[in-house]
Amino acid sequence: MNVDELLAAARSRLERLDPEAARRAMDEGAVLVDVRSESQRERDGVVPGSVFIARNVLEWRLDPMSRWRDERIPPGARVVLMCDEGYQSSLAAATLRDLGVDATDLDGGFQAWRAADLPVIPSQ
Repeated sequence: MNVDELLAAARSRLERLDPEAARRAMDEGAVLVDVRSESQRERDGVVPGSVFIARNVLEWRLDPMSRWRDERIPPGARVVLMCDEGYQSSLAAATLRDLGVDATDLDGGFQAWRAADLPVIPSQ
């Protein structure tokens, strides 16, 4: 299996959301988790209401059984992952689903969100 096949397999398990659907999901209680790098967040800004969790600790912060679980993510919450363009978020969402998390990702990532003219604020 190569990385393209791995990505396709991960995405086949997800109901990916376009930017408008992700915004509606947030309005309905889903948590948008931003896994972009700090430099990307500083350069491009952030989505208001999103929660930043570094990609390298994501599984530990969202695993319902982890002692390092992030309390900003309510138990049982729907999680929408957002990376820069929607590749690493697909792989991460599939992994989170294996951990029992109701996870998906934002199709096209932050760049699609911004292109859809949805709210973005400067990183703080």
